[in-house]
Amino acid sequence: MPTAKKTPSKGAKSASAKPVAKPQLTGLAAFFDEALFLPDLKSRNKAEAFEEMVDALCTTLGKQNKQTLLSMLHHREMLGTTGIGRGVAIPHGRTLLTRHLRVVFGRSKTGIDYGARDGEPVNLIFLVVAPFQDRGNVYLPTLGKLVELVRAKPNRDKLMEIETFEQFVEALAATT
Repeated sequence: MPTAKKTPSKGAKSASAKPVAKPQLTGLAAFFDEALFLPDLKSRNKAEAFEEMVDALCTTLGKQNKQTLLSMLHHREMLGTTGIGRGVAIPHGRTLLTRHLRVVFGRSKTGIDYGARDGEPVNLIFLVVAPFQDRGNVYLPTLGKLVELVRAKPNRDKLMEIETFEQFVEALAATT
């Protein structure tokens, strides 16, 4: 008696099926990582925000580097606040601890006492850490793109509404 050929159901994986790779992020989104996406900062001030965001960064750079990164950020702040106004801060610096530019995104719905230029609380923080040897020349252009992104109120509003990393990446792609 002949047997019917079985066809796999839509949800079933065949033995020859290859795993689906995540799409490669491009543009500004390429510098972000889901592990460095913090949509619900608990911090109430700049020092706490730095701690919270550096803790996330240290998951990729190593916990032993926390104090070095915090020191770098605090020294940079002594030159002038990175709270650029309109609820945004872009703390940044160069370090030997990374070979690639990394950006941590943090959002506080209640606002953080940051000492921004306009005196207003900060809701959106983009912490940028770059290598000293920036052969690809991406550090300063990335800072410029971030400033351009947050200059427009609709972009800031969208970043305040997003809940997932995927929505965040979509928001970045829609603006660049």
